[in-house]
Amino acid sequence: MDLSFITESLYFVKPEIAASASIILLVLLDLIFHKNKTIIPYVALAGIIITGIFVVDQFNISGFAFLSTDNPKYGMIAVDNFGAFFKLIIIISSIFVVAFSAYSDEINKITDRLGEYYALIFGMILGMLVLISASDLILIYLSMELLSLSSYVLAGFTKLRDRSSEASLKYLLYGATSTGMMLFGISILYGLTGSTNLYIISAALQTQSLNLLTLAFSIILIFAGIGYKISSAPFHFWTPDVYEGAPISITAYLSVASKAAGFALLIRFIKTTFVTFVDDNGNWQLLQVFDWESLLIIISLLTMTLGNFTALWQRNLKRMLAYSSIAHAGYLMLGLLVFSNQGLIAILIYFTIYLFMNLGAFFIVMVIANKTGSEDIDDYDGLGFKSSFLGVSLAIFLVSLTGLPPTAGFIGKLYLFIALVDAKMLTVAIIALLNTVVSLYYYIRVLKHMFLTSPTEKTEKIPLNFGQIAVIIIMLIPILLFGVYFSPVVDLAKSYITILGF
Repeated sequence: MDLSFITESLYFVKPEIAASASIILLVLLDLIFHKNKTIIPYVALAGIIITGIFVVDQFNISGFAFLSTDNPKYGMIAVDNFGAFFKLIIIISSIFVVAFSAYSDEINKITDRLGEYYALIFGMILGMLVLISASDLILIYLSMELLSLSSYVLAGFTKLRDRSSEASLKYLLYGATSTGMMLFGISILYGLTGSTNLYIISAALQTQSLNLLTLAFSIILIFAGIGYKISSAPFHFWTPDVYEGAPISITAYLSVASKAAGFALLIRFIKTTFVTFVDDNGNWQLLQVFDWESLLIIISLLTMTLGNFTALWQRNLKRMLAYSSIAHAGYLMLGLLVFSNQGLIAILIYFTIYLFMNLGAFFIVMVIANKTGSEDIDDYDGLGFKSSFLGVSLAIFLVSLTGLPPTAGFIGKLYLFIALVDAKMLTVAIIALLNTVVSLYYYIRVLKHMFLTSPTEKTEKIPLNFGQIAVIIIMLIPILLFGVYFSPVVDLAKSYITILGF
């Protein structure tokens, strides 16, 4: 029996194998060192770094793993530069989350369950790595379930407050509903085309005469599952409650890594299944079987508008950042709805910058909450005077989230707007710009409390150790550097937009 195809497939999934081995190792160490678990975070960090090394090895490598029985030309997993880029986003986010967890009072109170905590984080990592590369609907569903089940437990992992249990339950209910809808859509699409492989489905859509109404219904159901994962309206209702109730380290992780995996899935699903070719100008030619442009324009504008306007009256910083995260999902969708390589480049640039500015904001909120026990905006009064480094750092992250120069957030939004203008979508660009103006209000309101309001009796100086300062500086440097010298990020994005088959 020729096992060469299995060996070749395993070569393409080395990051996923490393993540799986890390889960097993963490569970074993949790059993062996059940009285002293200080080694576990270091083992988790080593596992993430090894997984990251295998991800870097995948740059400039392309191919299929686990070939389809329907058509041996295609496989269940597509390895390409696009997938490797998003996997690297997951790895970097995971490294930061391990650092966050080390300084989180919420996590340090449950040291007896550290093994379970990091094993579940690796469950999320494994689910996201597979989700990013999956080119088969069944594997997409299974990897999304692995990601979701791990995140459900982590959202309510601390069990220190009622809102943690509430967050976990709401996350589970919304997640079960959306993935159930997605599975129903997958079953309909399979019934129409006779395959679950995205490449074979694409060929069927081009050659077969299908009922377009039934096809549209299945696509909308599948989009509901993906929309839930990226927190797009109207599938966003779980986001503020889960972000507020979950440990801040997990909230930060969901806001970046889980969203990145969801967007990678959405982009691969659309480009692999519905794009026939890419012309010399980088414009995608879509099959005329479903109006993706209208759907994405409506969802994008609804998501950013609802996210920004609802954030205006939030008093809790975690809830405010949750609605901000919803709005950013709307901005990111702008890069997709133009259906061009220019738009895809804008998404990759935006995600690279969003990784640092959003995690940075959440980390500072966590450090402040460790000291004050509160995430309320009124408890930030005078913080800029008492703890200048924290106040200035948070101000930089929030200004970058707004998209103002000279921070890197401006570059991210600039390339999104350039893509819209190139696609002659001026009305959409103007609405997005007005949304950015709205977001300026609630970000600046935090700065007003920190720098323009006198400190109260409750305002204390927040001490920082060397590790916390180092984490903040590491996240600040890209925000300031790429704001004035952004060509490396742009060049990186241009090099890694290739999806297998295009």
